[in-house]
Amino acid sequence: MASTAQEEATGDDDQPGGVLAAEREHLNRSRDFLRLMREDVLALPALAGDRVSAEYLKADLHRRAEALRDLPDTPLFFGRLDYSEPLAGPDGAEPSAAGGEMFHVGRRHVHDPEGRPAVIDWRAPVSRPFYRASQGDPMGLARRRRFGFSGGDLTAFEDEVFGAGMPGPDGQPVSRILIEEIERPRSGAMRDIVATIQPDQDDIVRADVAESVCVQGAPGTGKTAVGLHRVAYLLYAHRERMSRGGVLVIGPNDAFLTYIRNVLPALGEFDAAQASVAGLLGTVPVRGADVPRAAVVKGDARMAQVLRRALWDRVREPSESILLARGSRRWRVPAGQIADLIAELRDRGVRYGAGREMLSHRIAHVILSQMEGAGETCDDRTHESVRRTSQVRTAVSAAWPKAEPARVVFDLLADPQSLARAADGLLDPDEQAAIAWARPPRGPGSARWSVADTVLIDEVADLIERTPSLAHVVVDEAQDLSPMACRAIGRRCTTGSVTVLGDLAQGTTPWAAENWQVLLEHLGKPEAALEVLTTGYRVPREILDFASRLLGAIAPELAPATSVRHDPGALSVLPVPPGGLDGALVAACERAMAGPGSAAVIAADDDVAGLSVTLAAVGLDHGVLQTGSDGNRLVLVPVSLAKGLEFDHVIVVEPARIAAAEARGLHRLYVALTRAVSRLTVLHAEPLPAPLA
Repeated sequence: MASTAQEEATGDDDQPGGVLAAEREHLNRSRDFLRLMREDVLALPALAGDRVSAEYLKADLHRRAEALRDLPDTPLFFGRLDYSEPLAGPDGAEPSAAGGEMFHVGRRHVHDPEGRPAVIDWRAPVSRPFYRASQGDPMGLARRRRFGFSGGDLTAFEDEVFGAGMPGPDGQPVSRILIEEIERPRSGAMRDIVATIQPDQDDIVRADVAESVCVQGAPGTGKTAVGLHRVAYLLYAHRERMSRGGVLVIGPNDAFLTYIRNVLPALGEFDAAQASVAGLLGTVPVRGADVPRAAVVKGDARMAQVLRRALWDRVREPSESILLARGSRRWRVPAGQIADLIAELRDRGVRYGAGREMLSHRIAHVILSQMEGAGETCDDRTHESVRRTSQVRTAVSAAWPKAEPARVVFDLLADPQSLARAADGLLDPDEQAAIAWARPPRGPGSARWSVADTVLIDEVADLIERTPSLAHVVVDEAQDLSPMACRAIGRRCTTGSVTVLGDLAQGTTPWAAENWQVLLEHLGKPEAALEVLTTGYRVPREILDFASRLLGAIAPELAPATSVRHDPGALSVLPVPPGGLDGALVAACERAMAGPGSAAVIAADDDVAGLSVTLAAVGLDHGVLQTGSDGNRLVLVPVSLAKGLEFDHVIVVEPARIAAAEARGLHRLYVALTRAVSRLTVLHAEPLPAPLA
């Protein structure tokens, strides 16, 4: 195997300089073709039969044009495949020197005015060998070429010739360009990893559309990126199905969603919605917060049965018969018969709202049967007329009243007696006391709802009316979901598939999952395949090894992650003398800012404000996550918001304070220590937690 990075040089077409010149020319032509493709879309007239249809067509054309917008700082292609034999692929593909066909692989498909491909989409089947080919299985390739870029400019190339030499470690070649792309400093939002997807990641990205997948991924293994690239793949391979059913990406908080917001647009995909759990379920304003004990009980799966009882307790035994006068006749439905109709509907397991609607139809049917038995002629109009009479509507409202989800939850939490009835045999008195409101507000509008309350309201809403299902849902940091939150997400993919992403070692909530199978059962996807990613690509080995010392205390069943990157200078653990923390922090921040990429200071939530004052006093420009960090290379991050984020240089301040701040503080510390992708500096005046000492 020949695998050598070639830098720019002068020479003929067989020399590095000539190859680079030819590839740069192809890049320029491809950019011109993409521009023409976009202009063609923009020139299409929005011809439709009516004004509304025309507006929809205009919006669709706009989305197509946006997907074809060139990003000048992003390479249009990042690889090339030279097949050893001709393929039954796109017509007109340029032949390679090996006698087969040649394809440039990039973020989107680009063709020339005659329809011949200039760049092949990375998701196309013909592109898969770029990620999967090996010396043992070339998959028909004679050569795989990787390109190095600076911004949007092509700067280098690297060829891997199959069947021409010895493989690299573990049977795979060592690609300097690939490693440099992985290590490239970053700032701001997350980038795509489309040029560096590894075989184990590719298996998950291209899993069958009907298959639900759960990914247990150690820090730095790319599980978030894999989930997002799976969305991009599904939108490409099954666009009609995904667009019709809808795709949703769920993250732990708004800071995380901001961090990942550019990945799918960079891949030309704009049709996937993104939401946090709080944003997804936020039908009431969240103005309160639960103490951990209350949140744990509200998140327990038993609450689903408590809420079901509370809702159906509203259905009452009919006390009066219906007497309906039509013309000279009177028709009667006894209270006992109405009770039988209600019992039959409840036994069928219908939803509350549907059952209420069906009850009025059942009563109307009873009356029409009496009328037909008396010789009257009835039809659908008669049925609807009887169903809408005040007598029938009044009887239905009395026996089966309307229910508003927020009101049901409010009445449950505000009335200890109602709670005791609904929770009898499910929650013990202490658990009931934990979730009951000590000072009930006047009504749902004045309640200080918590995030856990919104999950309960969503459960009741589904009991009343079925929640529509999406085609695919991706949920990240899933290990922190309560069982009730899992049920809420599972309702949104009952007929679709789900990609679950997380790491049991990073579970920081009191209700964090300790077993993926249990969580999947709460999601309604017990059949989901469990995939484990243990090879880190972004975080250096030294940082992972240091953080993995915590695994014995927080997740002894998990194997420590390994890393393809080795950097002896990646980790600095600096003890600080009493009173010297401020100076050490300033010095560490200045060192971090002297290098490229992003930098973050992660500390216990209660310490962030004081650290911000320290940095401001010496004039260090910085932002504080969620209160203003846009455009700042240096960001102060409360440890509770660090999950899922990455920075080139991370400074963790006082690990002992992070570990002592909450019951799962060591889990929180594990998260903080694994946010760095280049350098980690640990500053501590207090002794390190025992596993790290």
